Order: sequence, then C-alpha cells, then structure tokens
Amino acid sequence: MKKYKLIIVENDEDERLFMKEGFDSAGMFDILAQVQNGDALLEWLNDNENDLPDIILSDLNMPGKNGYDIINEVKNSPSWSHIPVIITSTSSTRTIIEKCLSQGASDYIVKPETFVEYVPYVKNLYQRIRDKHLITE
Repeated sequence: MKKYKLIIVENDEDERLFMKEGFDSAGMFDILAQVQNGDALLEWLNDNENDLPDIILSDLNMPGKNGYDIINEVKNSPSWSHIPVIITSTSSTRTIIEKCLSQGASDYIVKPETFVEYVPYVKNLYQRIRDKHLITE
C-alpha cells in the first residue's frame, strides 16, 4: 500500500493531537507537518519546495488564512496547484461543502465527533483519495 505524504492544517491543538494519533495508528500517511493555519502552511510550502506533500488536509475555520484562503492560494500557485486540498470541518452544511468544492477543494470530509473515530476517518480519507484518483501514481 502506498503511503501518502500529508500536511495537516488545524488550529486546535487537541484536535491536532487526536488527528496525529489516528493517522499514526492507521499507518496510511506520512505526516510531513502539522501547522496551525494557512499562513503557517504557506511558509512551510515555501521553505520545503523540494519535499512537497501529496495532500493538504485543512480545517476550514481558523484565525489568519482559513480553509477558503488555502484553497485559493494553493490552486493559484504554479508550484502547488497540483496538490489536492481536502477540507475537513465539523460542519456538514451542504452549502459550505458546495462552496469549498466550487472554489477548488478536491474533497470535503466531516470531522469525527470523538477522538476514537479518527482511525476510521483516516481509512475513509485514504479510500476517498484512491477512489477519486486525487493523486497520480
């Protein structure tokens, strides 16, 4: 099984911890970095142009550059436009999901309600990446 290189963009420290535990337990992704907002993501991408991620998994609502900003910045950059941005949020509101997808997000996945659900969440994310052919292998 191919492991995908991932950056997680999440402002909540506890959520980052739970996500990392779920991703580490599932063993399907290599987490290159965990950053707290879009500003930190863009700085990381600029500093690591030789080791870019396969996927950016971003929270939607954050201080500084948020998920919408990340979609826009990544999709409009010649260096990064090939990187799929998947938005994750607690919101399952259809209009928010549609707005993210129409702005260029590759997918939208609702966050689990409890930390123990992160391993199934990670497995679902992996399968969706494969089913939607988000990464050219």
